[in-house]
Amino acid sequence: MTKADLIESVYLTTGFSKKESAAIVEMVFDLMKNTLETGEKIKIAGFGNFVVKEKASRRGRNPQTGDEIEISARKILTFKPSQVLKASINGEDE
Repeated sequence: MTKADLIESVYLTTGFSKKESAAIVEMVFDLMKNTLETGEKIKIAGFGNFVVKEKASRRGRNPQTGDEIEISARKILTFKPSQVLKASINGEDE
C-alpha cells in the first residue's frame, strides 16, 4: 500500500474531497514524524508501538577491503506490533 492508496481509502471512506483526504494523511504522517523526532514513542492501541532507539558506535569491517572501520552511533526506528494486530494477520480470533 502506498501513500496514494491511503489517500484514496480515506477519500472513499470519509466522503471528504481528495485534496482534504491528502491533507489529512499528510497531517497524520507529519505528526508521527515530529513526535518520533523528539524521541517520544507512539502507541496505537490495537496496532502497535513505534519507538526510536539509540545504537551505540561499534567496530565494523569494510567488505571490499577488509579494513576495520568505526560505525558511528545513530538512532533507529523500531515497530512492535500489538497482539491484536498479530492475531489479525494470522487469522486468529482475539
